[in-house]
Amino acid sequence: MKRMLGVMIALHVSLFAQVADCTKIFEERKSELQREVELIDEAKQSFEALRAATATLFTQKEEALAREQARVDEVLAKIAEKEASIATMLEANKEMLATIQGEKENKLRETYNKMKDNAAAAILEALTRQEAAEILFTLPPKKVSQILAKMNPVAASEVTTLLSQGPPFR
Repeated sequence: MKRMLGVMIALHVSLFAQVADCTKIFEERKSELQREVELIDEAKQSFEALRAATATLFTQKEEALAREQARVDEVLAKIAEKEASIATMLEANKEMLATIQGEKENKLRETYNKMKDNAAAAILEALTRQEAAEILFTLPPKKVSQILAKMNPVAASEVTTLLSQGPPFR
């Protein structure tokens, strides 16, 4: 029995030593796991900081883009407004030009109608044949024939040819 008691004690001591070794191993593993948890926590904090910085940067870029878009829209609106203004002015200018052209033709017609045939013929001979034809085209046929009769025959022939072709004389 003593022997058995000795074996039991030896077994018990051996078991206690193994339990102590397991506890030591568990403690070492626990400290390793705590270090890994700390590393994971640090990585998580770094990730969160990076995500926050990225979100802030994205927000800033979005705001800058919105400001730029607003500026572009404003410029486009100004351009459209100027285009409309230019189109209005162009129409007004066309109307004024048509009025001026009409007045000019009336004034020329009146002037050449009042002129003596010899004076009108001399002036029209000095002009280009196209300009002379344009002026004669606005006059009454009787006045045209009287002026052509007083003109140089070659010039009168060229102007008559242009008149027979009709406007535009260029």
